[in-house]
Amino acid sequence: MLLGKTLVELKELIDSKEISPDELFKYFMQRIKKYNPKLNAYLTLNKDVDFKNSGVLGGIPLAIKDNFCTYGLRTTASSKVLENFIPPYESTVTARLKKENAVFLGKTNMDAWAHGSSTETSDFGATKNPWDLTRVPGGSSGGTACAVSSYLAPGGIGSETAGSIRQPAAWSGVVGLKPTYGRVSRYGVIAMGSSLDCPGPLTLCVKDAALILGVIAGHDSMDATSSPRSIENYLEALKQKKSYTIGLCDDYFEGLDRDVLNAVEKSIEVFKKLGFKTKKVKLLSPQYAISVYTIIQRAEVSSNLSRYDGIRYGNDRRSFGDEAKRRIMLGTYTLSYGYYDAFYKKAQKVRTLIIEDFKRVFTEVDFVIGTPTPITALKLGEFEKYPFFGELMDKFNEPGAMAGIPGISLPVGLDRNGLPIGMQLMGSYFREADILNAAYLFEQETDYYGVIKKGIHNYE
Repeated sequence: MLLGKTLVELKELIDSKEISPDELFKYFMQRIKKYNPKLNAYLTLNKDVDFKNSGVLGGIPLAIKDNFCTYGLRTTASSKVLENFIPPYESTVTARLKKENAVFLGKTNMDAWAHGSSTETSDFGATKNPWDLTRVPGGSSGGTACAVSSYLAPGGIGSETAGSIRQPAAWSGVVGLKPTYGRVSRYGVIAMGSSLDCPGPLTLCVKDAALILGVIAGHDSMDATSSPRSIENYLEALKQKKSYTIGLCDDYFEGLDRDVLNAVEKSIEVFKKLGFKTKKVKLLSPQYAISVYTIIQRAEVSSNLSRYDGIRYGNDRRSFGDEAKRRIMLGTYTLSYGYYDAFYKKAQKVRTLIIEDFKRVFTEVDFVIGTPTPITALKLGEFEKYPFFGELMDKFNEPGAMAGIPGISLPVGLDRNGLPIGMQLMGSYFREADILNAAYLFEQETDYYGVIKKGIHNYE
């Protein structure tokens, strides 16, 4: 029985020759054929596959978010502008996965250009939440989160600007890791916010997240923002049993749905049982980060989307969706003469204050605990009620994203409607090994209260 096997477990089956890579690939393709029509997790399926057993990921199939350029495989960023774009080059993340002989099942749906937190701004239709088809899976990496949760892939790659891995991980009931900015190369990722974007894994367990991070992390000469810092052995880090201090900040518990709040408080008690200490800390209110993120991200969107002029990519700028147009206009406004100092420059100053604030707190504690999103998955169409839907849903992710620190989202139960709840740990720069270690200890203690297993068995 393959259903629910993790990446590590599947690799063991391949290495022991209990299953071949092509048999495994066909297994997932059959599941995609059966369930994708109602979930809309995949936009493009891969038909040109070279199976090899060697390598850390030899023969392992993965889902890839559709903003990672994949040589010879259509990449749309879920926008009609790139509807027929076949990249002539490979992103660093996917190239490193291929080097370890991972195979790609296909490209997953997302908010167009990663503009959103529900996958509803996709020009190719919304992805449905696998727990409730009337709800959204989160975004912008909603397609990958949905595919992993419903076991249309045993693991996958997403990207995050300010919550786009952690928030869909929470709403879809899987593990989502956002690395430190610069830990993973952005080369070949269709950019939204160049000073914010972070590729990372969405998986069924912490060990799989550590495995993928070890493959994709590291310096890249093609990305000047990637860090030259050496990579730790993330899998080995899981074998240690450390004791950490977790910071509790009142501002990160304000406005939470009661079920979400209860689940996070229950998680704190689990960490205490594991021997962790807790300490009250004070951070700048996440409300500041919402304003800063809105200004800086829109400005970078305006710059990044200016290259899509209809000459290189086939479809012209009239193919942009409404959300992209809104962000371009607001970004252009904040960068224009007379407003640059009043908005963009001031936002960058506040961003520096947020960075310094986190640095201060991480001299007192190892992690800050919270949730990636204040509520559980919303109904399809509800995002239209919120002028800044993404910013509100990601308000607890945006401070860490502006600072560039790493974080992980873990399932911690179900709400009164049977929907997954996420808890997150944020840590200091390049402390992914410690975050993974703490998350692994939590996983061993709770097994996520059966959330991940239940999500998979919804699609037996």
